[in-house]
Amino acid sequence: MIRIFLIGYMGAGKTTLGKILAKQLGVSFVDLDWYIEERFHKSVSELFKERGEVGFRELERSVLHEVAAFENIVVSTGGGAPCFFDNMEFMNSQGITVFLDVHPDVLFRRLRVAKQQRPILQNKTDDELKTFIVEALEGRKNFYHRAKLIFNADELDNRWQIDKAVERLSTLISQSIQ
Repeated sequence: MIRIFLIGYMGAGKTTLGKILAKQLGVSFVDLDWYIEERFHKSVSELFKERGEVGFRELERSVLHEVAAFENIVVSTGGGAPCFFDNMEFMNSQGITVFLDVHPDVLFRRLRVAKQQRPILQNKTDDELKTFIVEALEGRKNFYHRAKLIFNADELDNRWQIDKAVERLSTLISQSIQ
């Protein structure tokens, strides 16, 4: 039985790597944010506005517990999911957690391009965005580093790099299972 949780900051590549990794392993893939949106027929942003952060995080925790009951699955969590309640310990008890570690400069480059799709980033200047990323990573570091595996995901700029990253990640996971 395979149960893998990919964690890391937004833009780290959790969904990109997760989809391909799941296909390679012959298991299902779930993006936790997408799963929540499908279940509640609202975007994460809308749910955040309606319920506030605490309400959203409670909902996220509940759905995480539901998804963690699935077998043979790769789960891409939201960037903040490991940082609330006992989510990190729970995921570690249910399967293999992998922190996709990405340098803040790389995250800045990725998120700068995708700012319009991420409401929390939309109105930030480049300097504000850089500061926001660095501060968030610092605040989440203690949670992210509780993952069973830490994987450098800096190089995901093209299909070749993504395929090589998935190959390395798959090897790392296989070694940890043995």
